[in-house]
Amino acid sequence: MTVAGIELAYLIKEIGHKIAGCYVSNIYGINRNSLLFKMRHPDKPDIMLMLSTMGMWTTSKKIDPIEPNKLLRRLRSDLLRSKIEKVEQIGTERIAYLTFSNFDNRFVLIVEFFGEGNMLLCNYSKKILALMHSIDVRHRQLRIGLEYKPPPEDGIDIIDLKKEEFKEILSTSTSIGKIIGRGLGLPKKYVEEIIRLSSIDRTKPSNEISEDEFESLFDVVRITISNVINGVHDPTIITDAEKSDIFPIRFSDDNTGAREVPSFNEGLDIIFTEQILNKGKSLYSEESEKRISELQNRLEEQKNAILIVQEKSKNIADVANLLFSMQSEGESKINDPKVVEALKNQNVELVKEKGIPILKIDDAKVKIELDAPLPSIASILFDESKKQKGAITSIEKLIEKTEDQLEKTIEKGEIAKGSVGFSDIRKKNWYERYRWFFTSDGLLAVGGRDSSSNSALVRKHMESDDKIFHAEINGSPFFILKDTNEDLMPLSLEETAYATVCFSRAWQASAHGLNSFWVKPDQIKKAAPTGQSMGKGSFMIYGTRNFIKVASLKLAVGIMKENENYLLVSGPVEPIKKNCLCYVIIEPGGSPISDVAKKIRAEFNKSDEKFQKLFVVDDYVRALPTGSSKITSAGTQKLI
Repeated sequence: MTVAGIELAYLIKEIGHKIAGCYVSNIYGINRNSLLFKMRHPDKPDIMLMLSTMGMWTTSKKIDPIEPNKLLRRLRSDLLRSKIEKVEQIGTERIAYLTFSNFDNRFVLIVEFFGEGNMLLCNYSKKILALMHSIDVRHRQLRIGLEYKPPPEDGIDIIDLKKEEFKEILSTSTSIGKIIGRGLGLPKKYVEEIIRLSSIDRTKPSNEISEDEFESLFDVVRITISNVINGVHDPTIITDAEKSDIFPIRFSDDNTGAREVPSFNEGLDIIFTEQILNKGKSLYSEESEKRISELQNRLEEQKNAILIVQEKSKNIADVANLLFSMQSEGESKINDPKVVEALKNQNVELVKEKGIPILKIDDAKVKIELDAPLPSIASILFDESKKQKGAITSIEKLIEKTEDQLEKTIEKGEIAKGSVGFSDIRKKNWYERYRWFFTSDGLLAVGGRDSSSNSALVRKHMESDDKIFHAEINGSPFFILKDTNEDLMPLSLEETAYATVCFSRAWQASAHGLNSFWVKPDQIKKAAPTGQSMGKGSFMIYGTRNFIKVASLKLAVGIMKENENYLLVSGPVEPIKKNCLCYVIIEPGGSPISDVAKKIRAEFNKSDEKFQKLFVVDDYVRALPTGSSKITSAGTQKLI
């Protein structure tokens, strides 16, 4: 499913109005065909604009990145902090043109919604700077360095469709059902409904319809196109056994799978987001299933190898026992006729290879001496049998390794599939931009993430009743404990000191036993002494420092409920356990931050399915300290 030309005409106007005056604050790669633009306005809430080869729409959902997008780096380089100038469309062609300005530079981002779809970044003269797919066909070429050329226009302006033009389209013997879609560039869903509303047989040749039928058909076409383009909508999602589709206007009422939605854009957000997620899950499933199949085949081969070796070892031992029995019957040499015959009955051959006598037992070859007594040869065979059994031990170790790999691959595949999801965008509390938690005493502790947020936190949010924390290590955040009385809240002071150290560079270095200290706001100076300079996010601290020893490094990540919202929070173990519905405890070392984030998400999703739609993997990454971590335990509780 992709947007139709008339649907795009409406979206261009609606989205153009929404993002007027906005600039690009960030761009996220979703998959190879989809990008999410965060549009910021000085006086309005942020707008999340999805650009995909399926369509364009504003979204209320934040989707986890699924696979790399080749345009992401270039678009971030050229379009970040650029202002949107205009959003355009030529006629009802399924092509959107978004013009951005950035100082003296202007760029045009072109998105094509037909065929396989495409996305191209051009300069203002339409010279292609980057693109998703190069094209080399008869009527046009698209590659870096060339001027962008759209596909040939059909010459019909259906926005202002004339009766004479429509009659010309219908002047063939092609059936009504085919010619309307082909001549007007309308998708099947519109064609079917236009014919139904016109009460015309879809198989009837278009040049055989009556004048009344023509007038009825023309009116329905004109009204349908006008309503879609001008936003006269009654949007409905239609779901059948195979797929879901969004209709901006209501068609027939006899579809039992119909579901009303507040707007056409919201319907697109629902349908297209679901498609993106399903493709992502399918992608991870295919990769995981391929690897699982490879490991299962390897495991089967290894187990078969054990059976083969066991059989070979037994056969060699049986020949050794045969020789002992032959010796007890008075035979002494391996080449005695009676011995040779007995060996032959056991499918054992006595041969020479390069002059060396060999016993061939199945595919095993054992060197012997013809003159050696039978017990000596039997002893050699027993040694060979034991050697084969030794190989079984090696194969069993390989089997154990393969089984471990298979188990981890299955687990990793489930985690990967679970990491494909989205969260609903909501208005956040001011402190959620920073690191934060509520202490066991119920006080708010807020910390910086980097030098910029350190600076913003102290400059914007420090108040006279606060306590300011810092660790004795380079690369420490500032933490602010809000509205404190140190005489009454000693536990809050300890917990905030603990968080300050854990979220510092100490976590990366696994540096235990550091100190943190707190001071009052009037001890913090935002300017350096005369003749000195300070780095970004740094402040001068004067007077007595109140030190608190932090002996260990351990944090918890959890989900807490605040009114009707669920918040993802990280901090010292005890307050997180106290305040959260579910939690994990982490320590330094182990896995990279992205892997730990996925594991925590999978753990929380098992606790409650609704959490999957509340937080994406990036949210979990933001909650974690910088550096590798390992999960040591997990828990849930019901809060009263």
